[in-house]
Amino acid sequence: MAGGFKQFLLRGNVVDLAVGVVVGGAFGGVVTAFTKDLLTPLIAAVAGKPDFSSILFEVNGSKILVGDFLNAVISFVIVAAAVYYMVVLPINAMVSRARKEPPADPTTKKCGECLSEIPLDAKRCAHCAQPVK
Repeated sequence: MAGGFKQFLLRGNVVDLAVGVVVGGAFGGVVTAFTKDLLTPLIAAVAGKPDFSSILFEVNGSKILVGDFLNAVISFVIVAAAVYYMVVLPINAMVSRARKEPPADPTTKKCGECLSEIPLDAKRCAHCAQPVK
């Protein structure tokens, strides 16, 4: 039983998935820092607030943190765009190149006399009436 578990863990798919999760988490942290520390202060400067994440309003004493929510939305959009443009589009292009179907078998041939297209099974050219081999 332990041997099967060890074999399962050492399979390529499990290791690749673990690496992908770790790298994805690190990338998410980078994007969150980019959004919180660089992008939202620029947006806040345009909006006139010194700290974008401090945008909030209160309803009956409850604070609704609009700025933090906007930080999360912007981070999500950046991560989704990065995944789409760096993973999905290249994979789709690679798959479409791999799935190109071979050209169909020809159904016509050229007449040796007048060079017009005639069916493969034709014994005479329909245009010049010459026998075709």
